[in-house]
Amino acid sequence: MQLISHSGLATWLDHLAQETTLIAPRNVDGVLLYRPVQSSGDIVWDFVRPVLSVKEAFFPATERVLTIEKTGQQIRLNETVPDGERVIFGVRSCDARGFLAMDALFANTEPVDVYYTTRRENTALIGLSCNEMGETCFCTSTGGAPDDPTGMDLMLTEVDDGYAIQVITEKGAALLPEITLQELAGEIPQPVLNDPVPFPPMEAWPPQFNDAYWADMAERCLSCRICAYVCPTCRCFDVRDEPLPAENGSQHFERIRCWDSCAGEVYRQIAGGHNPRAAKGDRMRNRFFCKFYYYPEQYGPVACTGCGRCVDACPVNIDITEVMHAVQRLAEVEP
Repeated sequence: MQLISHSGLATWLDHLAQETTLIAPRNVDGVLLYRPVQSSGDIVWDFVRPVLSVKEAFFPATERVLTIEKTGQQIRLNETVPDGERVIFGVRSCDARGFLAMDALFANTEPVDVYYTTRRENTALIGLSCNEMGETCFCTSTGGAPDDPTGMDLMLTEVDDGYAIQVITEKGAALLPEITLQELAGEIPQPVLNDPVPFPPMEAWPPQFNDAYWADMAERCLSCRICAYVCPTCRCFDVRDEPLPAENGSQHFERIRCWDSCAGEVYRQIAGGHNPRAAKGDRMRNRFFCKFYYYPEQYGPVACTGCGRCVDACPVNIDITEVMHAVQRLAEVEP
């Protein structure tokens, strides 16, 4: 494994910022987010994880998918597929691991989502290992680790004299700087880990479907959906057409898709007003069943990376690890 010095890394990132779109953790009005940077000086280095996951760079909160032009009886659709190559630096392992779930639906299931897959193909991920887990992190309980290279193209780990570089893919190798790298002497330090939390197996969930626990837990829920918005794996969206100013006698519209969440009050509401999940307890249950039972049953990966963002963001202190403890406990007392 090779080593790049602190100054060498800064020089390399400055070069990448000039050659392509470089996205990295950046302080935006006091909020840490993955955002484009102009140089290494814009990057925040000492952090647990940004407030929003890197998912946002591939599956934006709101995006235009096409425009519609109507002239008389003629209708023309103009698809707006994203283009341009990008490099994202400072990706935490929990965020990159989220792509196991995102890819399973958007890239590995027909029909393939062209907007998501185009961004994935045109983006390289440079990971940055965590020295220790944050207070609410539990990535080791969902199959990950603070230094897990899954989903990365390059993986960097801080050592005494700089950063150790692990090449994961050919795309990552193509990014390496032309400056001379040193051979790493010594061992890479191991991250400090939190105690694991219970991870109920898939078969533990169905027997708890009708348990009163979900209604009791939902008494605290505000249906604000912030848990889904900060999550690296939540991928529900809504699609709608919005009018644009008319031009040259033609009507113009844009079709946009934006994040949605099964925690929302009208998420499942259908024509006529019927809502099969009108009760908060039903919506609460669906959120956790989706992550740990429905999604892995249908697509393979568990839809949780243990990043802990939902724990930090919830205004009423609903804790996903508390739910995992509860399901584990309920499963153990099943006759």
